[in-house]
Amino acid sequence: MENKMIRNVAIIAHVDHGKTSLVNEMLKQGNVFRNNQVVEDRVMDSNDLERERGITILSKNASCVYGDIKINVVDTPGHADFGGEVERVLKMVDGVLLVVDAYEGPMPQTRFVLEKALSLKLKVVVVVNKIDRPDARVKEVIDEVLELFLELDADEDQLDSPFVFASARQGISSTDAGVMGTDLKPLFETIINHIPAPQGEVNEPMKMLISSAEHNEYVGKLAVGKLERGKVRVGQNVVVCNYHDESKKVKSKIVSLFVYDGLKRVPVESAESGEIVCVAGLEDVTIGDTICDEAQVEPIEFVKIAEPSVEMTFMVNDSPFAGKEGKFVTSRHLRDRLYKEAVKDLSLRVEDGDTAEKFKVRGRGEMHLSILIENMRRDGYEFQVSQPKVLIKVIDGVKCEPIDRLFLDVPEDCVGTVMNKMGVRKGDLQNMAPHGSRMRMEFLIPSRGLFGFKSDFLTDTRGEGIVNSIFFEYQPYKGEINRREFGALIAHETGKAIVYGLYNAQERGELFIGAGVDVYGGMVVGTNPKGGDIVVNVCKTKHLSNCRASGSDDALRLTPPRVMSLEDCIEFLGDDEYMEVTPKSIRIRKIILDHNMRMRERGKMLRGEI
Repeated sequence: MENKMIRNVAIIAHVDHGKTSLVNEMLKQGNVFRNNQVVEDRVMDSNDLERERGITILSKNASCVYGDIKINVVDTPGHADFGGEVERVLKMVDGVLLVVDAYEGPMPQTRFVLEKALSLKLKVVVVVNKIDRPDARVKEVIDEVLELFLELDADEDQLDSPFVFASARQGISSTDAGVMGTDLKPLFETIINHIPAPQGEVNEPMKMLISSAEHNEYVGKLAVGKLERGKVRVGQNVVVCNYHDESKKVKSKIVSLFVYDGLKRVPVESAESGEIVCVAGLEDVTIGDTICDEAQVEPIEFVKIAEPSVEMTFMVNDSPFAGKEGKFVTSRHLRDRLYKEAVKDLSLRVEDGDTAEKFKVRGRGEMHLSILIENMRRDGYEFQVSQPKVLIKVIDGVKCEPIDRLFLDVPEDCVGTVMNKMGVRKGDLQNMAPHGSRMRMEFLIPSRGLFGFKSDFLTDTRGEGIVNSIFFEYQPYKGEINRREFGALIAHETGKAIVYGLYNAQERGELFIGAGVDVYGGMVVGTNPKGGDIVVNVCKTKHLSNCRASGSDDALRLTPPRVMSLEDCIEFLGDDEYMEVTPKSIRIRKIILDHNMRMRERGKMLRGEI
C-alpha cells in the first residue's frame, strides 16, 4: 500500500551548490511561515558553527505542504568530510533532489552522493541551480550530469530522471531551460509526479529503522526514522533490535511521538507507515537499530558507512597553563564526550590510547575532526591534540595509503606554480581542461599530501583558486612527503610577551602573538620561513642604563601578528608538536617543552638510537 499523501525526499549536492537555500525557499512557498513573518537566510543551518562557516554540518528534517500533499524534506551536508550524514539518511527517503551548480557542474561530492542514491534505487530529480548566474553553462552541465549517470551505471529508469532549472536564491524554477519561471511550483509538481509515495502495509506489525539520533534535555534521546510498516502509537511496547548484532533485543516503550511540521516537531498520538517520525523514551537505541512490534521482531539491514581515513590523538592538557581556562579538563570528561560523539556520528571512531589520558579519534578528514574540536572547546572542554595522520593499511602484504581525487580550478597563469606544488606532494595529474575562464585540473594524490595544502594553494593562486577533494581508494604507499618546509619560533621562557622581545624576534620570522600575551617555554610563537626551529626570548626587556644614546628612545614598530585559526593550527602542526585547545585559546607547543631535553632527543634520533 502507498501513503499517497506523503513524499519523503532528501536534497543532496556538492558543497555551495545551493541545497540549504533551496530548502529555505521550499519552506517559504510551502506555507510553513506566515506571510508577514521575517525569515532569516539559510534557516535550516540552526547550529552556530554552521551559520558562521556557511556550511551544513548535520542532516536536518523539515516538512512543507503543496496542495494536500505533505513533503518531508531532509537537508544534507555537501562537504565530503560529512558524507556519513548523507549515507545514513538516504535510507529514510524514497527519492532525492540532486542539486548541481549551473556553472561548476558535477563535482566530487556530486558523484559520491549520486552513487549512493543510485545504489539504493532511489528516484532522482536533477535540479540545475543558479541558472541566473551570468556565466551559467546550462546545456553543458546537462550533458555532464547525463555522462555522470552513465559512468555510475544508472538503469534506464534512472537515466530518464527529470531536470528542473532553478534559482534557489530567487525562489523560481522551470522545467524548460530557456524559461526562468516565477515560483517553485514546477519543482513541487515534479517531486509529486516523479518521487514515489512511501510503500508500507498499514495493518502489519510496525517496523521502523533509526537513521538519526538526537538528545533533548526534556525528553532524553530522540530516535528519527521512517516508519516502514504498520502503525505506531504513544505507550506502545516495542523491541529494539539490530541487523548486525542478533544478541541485541531490548524491550522498551514509546513515551512520546512526534512528526515534522515545518521546522517544528509536533507531538502526535499515532502515525502510519510512510511517515518520518521522531520517537522518545528509548534510551538504548542507536543509529542503525530497528524498532519492531513485540509480535514480529524483524531487524532491517542498515547502509554500510564508509570507513574513516584520518586519525588524531586527543589527550589531557598537561601544559604549564593547564586547567586555567577550561571547565572540563580530566580524562573522564574527555572520554565520556568522545564516546558520546561516536554514537551520534557514525563516521567517527574512538579508541582508548596507549595511556589512560590518550584517545585515538578517527574521522573522514581534517575538517571532520576540526569541527569536533571546535564544538568541544565551545562546550568548555580543555585538551590537546596531535598532528593528523592518515590510516595506513596492509593489503595483500603491501603497505597502502588512502588516495584522494583532487579537483583544482585555477587561473591560467597559476597552472605552473600549482603543478610544481603537486609534484612535491606526489600528485599524479589525471586530466586538465579549460573550464570557463579557468583551468580545471584533476589529480590523484595521497591524502597526507593535502595536509597544509589549502593555505599554500590560496597563496599561490592569489585567493582565486577553488579546491575540492574526495576519497578515491587505497593504493601502495607513495614514499616520503616533506610536509613542512618551514620551522618554528619557540618561546625560551615563561612570562608575558614584551614589545622589545617581540621586536627582536620578528627579524627571525612571522609571529603568531602580540605584546601582552602570556607564553611558556616550549610554546610556538611564530614560524621561521628558512626552515629549522629557533628559540627566541619574547619576554626579553630592554636593558636599563643611566646613559642616553641617539635613537635609543625611538618607538619600536611591530609587524601585526598572523592570527591563526583552528584549521591553520592543524595544518601547521609537526610531528613533535601538540595543539593545546581551550575555550579561550588555541596554542601550538612542542611535545618536549625544555629546550635542552629537546636537543638531546633530536641528537638521539639523528644517531639512530630512537
